[in-house]
Amino acid sequence: MIDPNRPYEALLAERASQLSTLCVHAGGDESRHGALDLPITLSSAFGFASADEAAGAFKGENDAYIYGRWGNPNIDALEAKIAALEGAEAAGVTASGMAAISGAVLSICQSGDHVVAPRSMYGESARLLRERLPRFGITTTFVDARDAGAYEAAITKATKLLYLETPSNPVLAVADVGAVVRLAKERGLLTIADNTFATPFAQTPLALGVDLVVHSMTKALGGHGDAIGGALAGREDLVTVAKDLVVKGFGGVLAPFNAFLVDRGLRTFALRQAQACGTAAFLAARLAEHPKVLRAYHPSLPTHMGHAFARQQMHAFGSLLAFELAGATPLESGKRVLEAVRVATHAVSLGDVRTLLVHPASTTHSTMPKETRALADITDGLLRLSVGIEGRNDLWGDLEQALARA
Repeated sequence: MIDPNRPYEALLAERASQLSTLCVHAGGDESRHGALDLPITLSSAFGFASADEAAGAFKGENDAYIYGRWGNPNIDALEAKIAALEGAEAAGVTASGMAAISGAVLSICQSGDHVVAPRSMYGESARLLRERLPRFGITTTFVDARDAGAYEAAITKATKLLYLETPSNPVLAVADVGAVVRLAKERGLLTIADNTFATPFAQTPLALGVDLVVHSMTKALGGHGDAIGGALAGREDLVTVAKDLVVKGFGGVLAPFNAFLVDRGLRTFALRQAQACGTAAFLAARLAEHPKVLRAYHPSLPTHMGHAFARQQMHAFGSLLAFELAGATPLESGKRVLEAVRVATHAVSLGDVRTLLVHPASTTHSTMPKETRALADITDGLLRLSVGIEGRNDLWGDLEQALARA
């Protein structure tokens, strides 16, 4: 819970202190090798000491490694660290965030099942639910996730899963996680929460009762824009089934080198997020007052619809924000802003050490039908800002000069 009586910067420093030791030490047992960094194991297969060991490994009676798709020291170390940060019984890592998301959903749902999901969510996740899964008999109803009653109204006899993305991509809509979880438990349903935007620094959905958490590790967990990867975490039985499906069955295995890169990035995760979350709140407050900005979206703003929920269920307000440009031609204004920034980088993705600025309607959410984008508040004048670790005054000066050209 975010205490309104304490300075936000003090809360961020405290949260960073809570997680920093886990970020550095959880997962790897470097003492086995002598190296301070866990060596990268680039082997597709592993030898056995005996026939009995090999037979036992295939039966799950020992922890001997068999084949790179089934297990690897770098993968195991990273999974242990993700589980520690999310407070999970277990975690699994995958080749990408979408591998984790699709694997998690398909490990729960089968033909004839129904999902309830947010209107405002990552474009490819929405496309999975809207276009790809109906081919296999899995249908979805999209609702305004800010209203837990909308989830309840959408439930049918076929519903199996309530899907959450909070804060959502790209307008930072905040769902009442506790209310959705209570509803799921009352109806015997499972819940998945995409925690990519918030990260375990700002939010721990499992502590709020969610069954599975999914991540694109490509984003803030890795943090340096150099490795693609996904993760899921939660109850051990659910994680085991999802990993067996997506990694063993579908082959969505994370490369050991990428596991090494994400693990390395996680060592500074808490420090990076403390910096980025503080700067995001600083920039959101100034953007909200700027004459060229129609509205700003960030949970720290008292005017944000999810502000109260964010205070109740988040540890921090997060490092992502969005703002909608004012004026008669917001699309053209947005293009001018994108082309004028010099400190921020015009690029997709998020959670990087660099600040990234993107136009969702023409890029990340371009596959979403226009009427659906409108319902999700994704207008032609909306820009999404993923705040990095640059100096806040440098970033504000950059945005100011760019907005002057809008």
